[in-house]
Amino acid sequence: MSALDDIAHELGVVAEQLRAGENTPEEAAALVERCAELAATAGQELEREAREARSESPGQERLL
Repeated sequence: MSALDDIAHELGVVAEQLRAGENTPEEAAALVERCAELAATAGQELEREAREARSESPGQERLL
């Protein structure tokens, strides 16, 4: 399983906990915060993979 797969799985678990609606406001806030952390981590992982892909294809021009 890739890092992004792990993040997506955990995000799904957290989202399901939020949808269940059985959380105190504090618990819900913590779950929302965890979603934000996971989203940031996913963004970092995507950027890392993009950098890696660019470095693996030397001679390819970068499209802007």
